[in-house]
Amino acid sequence: MAKIQTPQPVRGTQDIFGEDQERFQHVVETFERVRRLYGFKGVQMPVFEPTAVFARSLGETTDVVSKEMYSFEDRGGDSLTLRPEFTAGLSRAFLTNGWQQHMPLKLSTHGPLFRYERPQKGRYRQFHQLDAEIIGAGEAAADVELLCFADQLLKELGIDDGVTLQLNTLGDADSRDAWRDALVEHFQAHRADLSQDSQDRLERNPLRILDSKERQDRPIADSAPDIDAYLSTEAKEFFAQVTEGLDACGVKWERNSRLVRGLDYYRHTAFEFVTDRLGAQGTVLAGGRYDGLIETLGGPATPAVGWAAGIERLGMLLEGIAPAPLELAVLPMGEEATTRALSVASELRSTGF
Repeated sequence: MAKIQTPQPVRGTQDIFGEDQERFQHVVETFERVRRLYGFKGVQMPVFEPTAVFARSLGETTDVVSKEMYSFEDRGGDSLTLRPEFTAGLSRAFLTNGWQQHMPLKLSTHGPLFRYERPQKGRYRQFHQLDAEIIGAGEAAADVELLCFADQLLKELGIDDGVTLQLNTLGDADSRDAWRDALVEHFQAHRADLSQDSQDRLERNPLRILDSKERQDRPIADSAPDIDAYLSTEAKEFFAQVTEGLDACGVKWERNSRLVRGLDYYRHTAFEFVTDRLGAQGTVLAGGRYDGLIETLGGPATPAVGWAAGIERLGMLLEGIAPAPLELAVLPMGEEATTRALSVASELRSTGF
């Protein structure tokens, strides 16, 4: 009889057990506790959505849509996609459920996401994220509250040491468009010296060239014009309100004028909490303001800001987790004591042991 081959896990997935599971659960429980302090309501959405939800919101030409999504046709002939991120699905839920009546709406969620990427340390094809969004608040105070939430989460996890908040502004729509035109002109002048990936991005997503990791791109990207020269008075004032709010809350930050979000609906604040303790995958939490996204899904102009963080990456940064509550063992001495032992164990568990 032929030996049965033991099935192997799909590449880029993981079975989480033991200490890894304890770390994972500790991150989630801490997030749930802190989000309640900030008044964020929990929400759960489907793991898959119509493909159009992500194609419209992320853009057909982005790497996520063109290369990384797990899409399939169901038996009814509809194109569905396993969610590669949370924001698009939350925006769809906001529109289809009529949640506009609750604005400003503070939402949080966590769970698995799916992207076909090259697996490496801290990066999987099925991975898990925490997510927090404020929909319907256009003022800088919303950005500040979200960043304070993120900062407190990292502190309560005990992983804030060595983690730096990098902050930038992408300006309002006019500021961003003017800067984008200047970047295109700059990169066009050096097109022949750019990597093939950056040449492709020049046509569809030029801002992404600024954070290219290709060595040949760095001198060109580093000499590109800064956003500051193109900021409107209103955009400068908005960014000033964000930084003043962070200072008032004691949240430390550094300006990174090269920090971008490549999609056109991003506005104003962009941020990343970064560390050098995870090798090349240094970002542990990132987000920004996306005032134009809900319009791409057919909704009215609606301001919004949010962030996401990888649960696995946060877990990797934990030095250790708090010891479990006191553990007791109830040992029946002989068969007659077994029933009584079950009763005693149940009573002890009900009191928190």
